[in-house]
Amino acid sequence: MSESYLLILGDREPIAWVLSERRTAFPATARAEVDRLAEGDELLVYATRGAFRNPTRDRGRVIARAVVTSPVTVLDEPVTFGERTFPRGCDLRIDRLAPWGGGVELRPLVERLAAFPDARSWSVRLRRPLLHLPEDDAALLRNALEPAAGPVERHLPAYRAKAGVRGGALPAGSGR
Repeated sequence: MSESYLLILGDREPIAWVLSERRTAFPATARAEVDRLAEGDELLVYATRGAFRNPTRDRGRVIARAVVTSPVTVLDEPVTFGERTFPRGCDLRIDRLAPWGGGVELRPLVERLAAFPDARSWSVRLRRPLLHLPEDDAALLRNALEPAAGPVERHLPAYRAKAGVRGGALPAGSGR
């Protein structure tokens, strides 16, 4: 039986990379939820409010739905963004993507989500690469995302442009 998780991304460059490459990468730090991630698991991609580079104006949003299509393994070449290195990763199939700046704002839903038992300190639970979602939480977010999202290829160019990706090039500082 597959599980559902929020895949938490905090910057434009990694967001564009994940969406473009159809894979994700994880830090070396041991995390039980990363170790449990399996083929067929659902990832609801969450962009933190800082990812849009104006945290006083922007809000964290669920922007995409993906399915894990390979096991998490040690990468031949780690992925690097800035000073951070991500040596493990897996492949994804991204089914739906919201337009740049769109998606499902998470904050108004926190009190309805069991993954956030304390609504006052809910954002603390987002300081990790993955957050396990009970099925009811995943269904609520998935259903809210559906009308806000569309085909990946329709919305991907805006994410790539905002990250400074031109043509087929990957974001500066990222490895494959």
